[in-house]
Amino acid sequence: MSERFDCRNCKASLYGQQYIQVENAPHCINCYDQLHANTCQECTEIIGHNDKELTFKDRYYHEHCFRCFHCDRSLSNASFTSHEDVLLCNDCYCNEFSSKCVSCNKIVMPGSKILEFDGSSWHEDCFVCHSCEKPIGGESFVPNENQYYCVPCYEGRFTPRCSHCNKALTKGGVTYQGGVWHRECFLCAGCSAPLAGQPFTSQGETPYCVKCFSNLYAKKCAGCNSAITGFGDGKYISFKDREWHQPCFKCSRCSVSLVGSGFFPYRDQILCTDCNDDD
Repeated sequence: MSERFDCRNCKASLYGQQYIQVENAPHCINCYDQLHANTCQECTEIIGHNDKELTFKDRYYHEHCFRCFHCDRSLSNASFTSHEDVLLCNDCYCNEFSSKCVSCNKIVMPGSKILEFDGSSWHEDCFVCHSCEKPIGGESFVPNENQYYCVPCYEGRFTPRCSHCNKALTKGGVTYQGGVWHRECFLCAGCSAPLAGQPFTSQGETPYCVKCFSNLYAKKCAGCNSAITGFGDGKYISFKDREWHQPCFKCSRCSVSLVGSGFFPYRDQILCTDCNDDD
């Protein structure tokens, strides 16, 4: 008498029948499908032993159920993406969720490099300088009226240039008589001392420090013989061809201040009323 060869589950004889071995135990086809076959994620039916099975993220599908949620196209041999547990072919995913390049109006495909700024998106090769048309990539750029420039082009077209060295003025400088200077380029025309943050004056359109202007152009006070520059309190008194600092405008004899008072010229002197009466 021959040894029995039965299904582990239903005990039906497997002689002359198809069976599947599970953990070294034979199962008839029916029991295998009921006990061990996976359930299709899409149709919830059992994926039988003769069905082609596809797996994605611990989920199982019949081959004919593995399809795009939107267009129903088969994904068994196509690129696809999972979005919120829904399978989508690349075309549907891109149409639904991918950004469009504002330059070429084409979709920026998943996995490709995308550049984003101020709510807009570009392909890497489409984000180019408006002037030289070279791709900007990850380099610095400057937006200007909905156009984008690489830094060299922006500086060349829009940044003011120093009146001294003619190089771009990219940060704070000095403005004088309609021109701009780097702070380190705004110099006295006489001694080349920096004038930024210092008192200065000019002769015509040329700037000078106080010392150089005084030595070269300022009139001398008739009282102290020092230059009258207009700095300090800036007040001076002029009479005929002579000028005085206001504190120096005094009687030549008694030294009383003549500011706001009557005075009398006497030869090279100026006299108060009392000293003039003495004569």
